[in-house]
Amino acid sequence: MRSIWDNIFRSNGERLATWELLRNIPLFSELSRKELAAVERILYRREYAAGEIIFRQGEPGVGMYLIEQGRVAILYEPTGRVLSRLCDGDFFGEIALLNETPRSATARAETASTLWGFFQPELLGLLARDPKLGVKVLLPLARIAGRRLIRADRELQALHEEVERLRAALPGEDTSGGEDAHEPMG
Repeated sequence: MRSIWDNIFRSNGERLATWELLRNIPLFSELSRKELAAVERILYRREYAAGEIIFRQGEPGVGMYLIEQGRVAILYEPTGRVLSRLCDGDFFGEIALLNETPRSATARAETASTLWGFFQPELLGLLARDPKLGVKVLLPLARIAGRRLIRADRELQALHEEVERLRAALPGEDTSGGEDAHEPMG
């Protein structure tokens, strides 16, 4: 089962110039070379050592990250369970461009990694300076978020159905759905 953290789009994995990296990310794929250059100017390049935390679950999200080179693990705390592994050309944390809700997972560099950060204040500044370009970034962001939400909803429904199937298989379990059906036995 794919995780909602998996990117539904992936580049060919070659090391790319920054504008080529951007062009291969769905958020920016419809932008012209000039528009890509405008976005590139507001990105922040950062290198992470293997094992370094990029952000922690529960911290406020302020932006997304694009992986130029390296491998990043998305982890669920406190178990440390790996939800996804991302590599060159992948991106993560994009929901933080829309709001500052706490991060739903921890991101940790598994190898030495070069990332580009795209943060909410820069997106808002872009919207103020060039609304047309801002909308050209926001619309694909909304589509990506929508696809991930639909996939998560399907996975949640499948899990719910599996729980109901297992509950029905328990000897003596009341699956009628009445008010007492979910009270602890005993």
